[in-house]
Amino acid sequence: MLRQAQHERNVEAAAGPPVGQAIGIARVLCILGIVYVHAWTGRDGDTLLALSQSSGGIVRWTLIELVGRSAVPLLGAISGWLAAPSAERRGARGFARTKTRTVLAPMIAWNGIALALVSSAATWGHLRAPVPHRAAELVEWLTCATEPNPINVQIGFLRDLYLCLLVAPWLARRSDRTLGLLLLAVTAWTVSGETLTVLLRPQIALFFLAGLLARRHGLAEQVAGWRLLPTLLPYVLLAAVKILLSVEAARWLLDHVAAADAFDLPLRVAAAVAMWRIALALVPTALGRAALGVERYAFLLFCAHLCFIWLLGPVIGLATGPLGSSGYLPYLLVQPLLALGATMLLGRLLIATAPRLANLLSGGRLARDLPHASSSAMEPAPIGSLE
Repeated sequence: MLRQAQHERNVEAAAGPPVGQAIGIARVLCILGIVYVHAWTGRDGDTLLALSQSSGGIVRWTLIELVGRSAVPLLGAISGWLAAPSAERRGARGFARTKTRTVLAPMIAWNGIALALVSSAATWGHLRAPVPHRAAELVEWLTCATEPNPINVQIGFLRDLYLCLLVAPWLARRSDRTLGLLLLAVTAWTVSGETLTVLLRPQIALFFLAGLLARRHGLAEQVAGWRLLPTLLPYVLLAAVKILLSVEAARWLLDHVAAADAFDLPLRVAAAVAMWRIALALVPTALGRAALGVERYAFLLFCAHLCFIWLLGPVIGLATGPLGSSGYLPYLLVQPLLALGATMLLGRLLIATAPRLANLLSGGRLARDLPHASSSAMEPAPIGSLE
């Protein structure tokens, strides 16, 4: 009873400000950062490698490694944090049914949209993009059964997140000791480099577990009491080492993947903590309020941005030129904002013309903007809203 009372106090404290607002801000910042990972370059792999030491290549690498890829751990932790109370309260069957609607269904729908638009443009137009050639390949791309969709590569996150959510009701009822042992096991799996198709990226499960534990012990709000600069310092130092290794020991890192992954993990942890502390600091600011103003589009942006990049990136690139051109760097820097603007237009169009589709494709996040929306509207997806 005492443990349960303490847990309820932790949940109640964690749900209030500034944690709830910081989660919205962090989600927007993280997903904007992920856009950099997939930003249009207009170059193939060999040319990108040749340009990796150019000024544009270095800026692109920095944005990808230190901003974009560091966003995924925090999104995983946020998903675990948000899922914890309802997973503990609800039955496994009802919980799974809701997550099928709000995570799995949008994933499959967006994979279908990507295939319909991007692969069609590649088949009948001039776009260079993957095209499925067999029925089995089509099913694989729709479901991400053993690998991410090669067009919507970010959607693999939702596939792994859905599997984590299916076992969340069981996890939420386990002791700290059991969750700690699971955390150690998944950590070992992450740094081992072993590939098991049950999860495409075990790192997502690792941070999902961390989010469950953070919610249980009120860690999210405790970070609000930490001083900003000391909290950012571990990430800054590890990022500097990462840059040094990537410049001076790139070949060694490629030949020693397990060692590289072992170093990469504390970097991602430090990045997640740093981003969370920044989000907390932004709560009372104009930038924080602006992020919260567009937060309801975050899930839609996560799912849709690669379709925009595939289809619209080359069009804008006609004016700016590809990576290495004088006009490319400004284009690279604003691509997340351009993707956000296109997402907001899409969301408003869907709300006005196809409310049910808007609800599906946004994981329920646009439900409150729909006509005649009620309290029984679809429960939003974990990376798209507070639960």
